[in-house]
Amino acid sequence: MDAVYSSWMTRQAGGFTDAQLDALARLVPTLALAVKTTALTRMTGTLMETYLGRDAARRVLSGRIMRGVADRIDAAIWFSDLRGFTRVTDSAPEQVIPLLNDYADVAVSAIHAHGGDVLKLIGDGILAIFTAEDRAQACGAALSAASDARRAVAALNARRAHDLLPVTDMYLGLHVGEVYYGNIGSLDRLDFTVVGPAVNEASRIATMCRSVEQPVLVSQAFAAVDGMRGRLVSIGRYALRGVERPQELFTLEPGGSE
Repeated sequence: MDAVYSSWMTRQAGGFTDAQLDALARLVPTLALAVKTTALTRMTGTLMETYLGRDAARRVLSGRIMRGVADRIDAAIWFSDLRGFTRVTDSAPEQVIPLLNDYADVAVSAIHAHGGDVLKLIGDGILAIFTAEDRAQACGAALSAASDARRAVAALNARRAHDLLPVTDMYLGLHVGEVYYGNIGSLDRLDFTVVGPAVNEASRIATMCRSVEQPVLVSQAFAAVDGMRGRLVSIGRYALRGVERPQELFTLEPGGSE
């Protein structure tokens, strides 16, 4: 984008007149500046969405850049990671980046397809939120994204196994609650993300997937939202690290949502 090139044509017999060429010579520098400004604005928006997430990028570009400025919002929270990722990195380190890209692609695509916003890619982990006018709509979108992601991971595993590549699975915890959504960090480095007890609880629920051998776990609060219980099945009550009281956890109804 160091320069803008343009060519001009006319259907006029004999081509451009001298007066028209003079007018173009005066017009082109201003037009080039406008085109370059528009292109750079679009490029900035695309880069911001790519690295921050769609909603966070819009908020930052609109001027939400002050440290400590955060909104209190209600959201369905997605926290996922990959099963046996450390084993893959130790046994086939050259496969780590392609593996992460493949599994992130299917998970992020499912999240975006249902209106969610991916806020962080943390190694093999993904933090995302779903917001809507009401809690039931946000939770329904998160649960549908989870079902789609499960199907996409199964299809991806079939393709990778056929090509003799390492395969894995996704552990996913879903929770719902109030979070703080905004700029957090130092004077020199800010992160636009969500924080709060609900985020920590979603992480703990995702970690519990390993212990109970379930690919998807849903919190008691999530299951209590209107319309969710019929799509879920209880697996019992469990104590979560750092959470005061044990709570009932749920997973996807077999043969239902999936």
